[in-house]
Amino acid sequence: MNIEKKQFGMLSTGEDVDLYILDNDSMVVGITNYGASITSILLPSDKNYYDDVVLGFSTLAGYTGKHPYFGAAIGRYGNRIAKGKFSLDGTDYQLALNDGANHLHGGLKGFDKVVWEAESFVDRDGLNVELYYSSPDGDEGYPGSLDVTIVYTLTENNELKITYVAESDAATPVNLTNHSYFNLRGEGNGDILGHEAVFHADRYLPVSSSLIPTGVLAPVAGTPFDFGTRKPIGRDIAAVPGGYDHCYVATGSTGALIPVAEVYEPGTGRSLKMSTDLPGFQFYTGNFLDNVEGKRGSVYGKHAGFCLETQLFPDSPNQSAFPSSILKPEETWEHITVYSFGF
Repeated sequence: MNIEKKQFGMLSTGEDVDLYILDNDSMVVGITNYGASITSILLPSDKNYYDDVVLGFSTLAGYTGKHPYFGAAIGRYGNRIAKGKFSLDGTDYQLALNDGANHLHGGLKGFDKVVWEAESFVDRDGLNVELYYSSPDGDEGYPGSLDVTIVYTLTENNELKITYVAESDAATPVNLTNHSYFNLRGEGNGDILGHEAVFHADRYLPVSSSLIPTGVLAPVAGTPFDFGTRKPIGRDIAAVPGGYDHCYVATGSTGALIPVAEVYEPGTGRSLKMSTDLPGFQFYTGNFLDNVEGKRGSVYGKHAGFCLETQLFPDSPNQSAFPSSILKPEETWEHITVYSFGF
């Protein structure tokens, strides 16, 4: 069990960016304080080497350029807010429109594009990297100053635990998540359509043509969205216009940590199980990946990775029937997601 810290690069401002390598003697995880991003998850192969099972870049330059949020911490608000607008306590707010007519993943400069304060430590839970960022009042149009702490913990049981804590001095929407793209065959080793998934979710959120929820919580049974029993991700994807990019409603969600999704890769025998105390998770199949140059000369095309982003429901500030995403000054936004790897 070991944590190594090294320089990942330097920004044009002269600010140093660090990379933390967490090694539990079975698997290795890379975390950078630029965007509080997961840069690598190395799982052992039967060929006596490691495969990296998340998409991303080998250098800082890739993360500072335009990319589809590889491994990044997302905030203040993960997913979409319709037309970038919401009303709160009698005041109307307009956020940046960075996804067509909508606001996506925190705006033009979300939490994925800033340098976080970071420190590492070892405790009885495992190997930890704690990252902190203070988002000022008015940041990307959001009200209130928001203090955010994210702790990544690699346990001896091959779990990567993400703990989110946020507090604000004014009411504001908050929906923090992580945007890692997984390919259990190894990044750059083809698409994920043959991965087999099962979701503990009996409903999902249908969306409009601009991917905003309609407000309906629709049953998955008998539809292409049904992963109640394990099936290949690609089996029904042709029946989903554009591919999967939908929020699933976790069955039995009560605010306690529960298992919500499992993915198995039959060629390698690797598996990923996800648990969370949040009510939903976005399942995204890399529909918009378009020959992105990644690690080791890899080129990521459509469906090169899948995302499982635990979260509150998209567009919650505008949909009163959804669980509230408004954090008030007297409250703490605290949630946990655990990715457990089998190999």
